[in-house]
Amino acid sequence: MLKLNKFTNQDIKLFTEWLNKDYIKKWYTDTDEWLEEVLSDKFEFIHHFIAADDNKPFGFCQYYDYSLGDENWHGAIDIKDTFSIDYLIGEKEYLGKGFGTKIIKLLTEKVFEETIASQIIVQPEKDNAASRNTLLSAGYGYDEGNDIFIFKRSL
Repeated sequence: MLKLNKFTNQDIKLFTEWLNKDYIKKWYTDTDEWLEEVLSDKFEFIHHFIAADDNKPFGFCQYYDYSLGDENWHGAIDIKDTFSIDYLIGEKEYLGKGFGTKIIKLLTEKVFEETIASQIIVQPEKDNAASRNTLLSAGYGYDEGNDIFIFKRSL
């Protein structure tokens, strides 16, 4: 059974190990910045989770109100009630088996259940084909003009 458990201080060691793996470090380049996000009150608007399969932790994910993130990669879209997500699979044996899609689907449901979000936007690196394909598999659409992936709340 796949679950998203609230990130706790007990998860810091495991998260740090994941951030230092070569296949993750390629995309999450500043380990200290990511650790600061989970540790600092300055980022309390970000909701962090550990993904677990039958209570075995294998990944990390988070969501946040995009307008609070001090980011500007949204292109020309209206960002009212817009949230964003991040995710990674930390345990190599879970790669390429659909767990990324499952994390994104669970996190997307959580965002719409817990917030006023009207849409979720994501912008993985252009050469991160695995992440881009995973978003498509999870039901996200690609907005080519703004170079973002987007999932809109169903009415």
